[in-house]
Amino acid sequence: MKKRGKMKMFVIIGVLLSVVGIALVFFNIPYSKTRTEFNHLTGSIIIETDKGTGIITENDIADLPTPVQNYFKFCGFIGIHKMAFMKVVYHDVDFLFGKDKPTMKIDYIQYNFASVPMRIAYINSAIYGITFEGLDAYVHGKGSMKGVIAKIHTLFNQTGDIMDKASLVTFLSECLLIPSVALQNYIIWEEIDDVNAKATISYYGETASGIFTFDEKNESVTFTTNDRVFTATDGTTDKVTWSTVSSDYQEKDGIKTPTEFKAIWEYKDGDLVYFDGKGLILYDTEE
Repeated sequence: MKKRGKMKMFVIIGVLLSVVGIALVFFNIPYSKTRTEFNHLTGSIIIETDKGTGIITENDIADLPTPVQNYFKFCGFIGIHKMAFMKVVYHDVDFLFGKDKPTMKIDYIQYNFASVPMRIAYINSAIYGITFEGLDAYVHGKGSMKGVIAKIHTLFNQTGDIMDKASLVTFLSECLLIPSVALQNYIIWEEIDDVNAKATISYYGETASGIFTFDEKNESVTFTTNDRVFTATDGTTDKVTWSTVSSDYQEKDGIKTPTEFKAIWEYKDGDLVYFDGKGLILYDTEE
């Protein structure tokens, strides 16, 4: 009986070790359905998108608010080719899903397109050693945020009107990172004063606005809006002021762009910095 009991125990242990081994192999194989979906989306849009034509001139910025004109000149955008899209690559971003949530490290890749407002981002991380991936998409007016664990189990998949507008606002907040977007007819600019300008984007039957603030060096430092609603992973929502911060401008090939980015929910009891990382901006002419 004792021998049978030991044999049974060894069998159970063997099965468990096999399961763990298979799981470890599966989690570490390079294939990812979410990453494949991201690559397919971005690849198909890049093929279909109109390539940037022409050069950004003083004429193009003549009707923009003064601080926005100064920003274009400071960054070295005058005289460069109008880009069709940009790619931003982040590594080791400090990221939180919300209040009282633990900070996790993520890698983040995003594409923004100019002729039609579209934005797609891929998140790669791990939770307790298990692969976590996210797909943040705004395509043809539809916004979504999907989280996938262990490569196959969908934790959440947020869609709907609130996500549509939130995605449009996010796209607007990044319009100065890719100057050909800031020049599009779907964005209307209003001058507030020497350091603030209001931008309003209208597309897909939706409208959103926010205020850009510039510093004494003519860097764009913050974007603030009340047109984005916080949505938790369980679908609950909260009306909170949302802002972004851009800093540490670096020059490459005569063009200055920020390399440090923060996204913030401005709660009454204190700011929640839920995205804090460094990124490298690439334009389609550099790919």
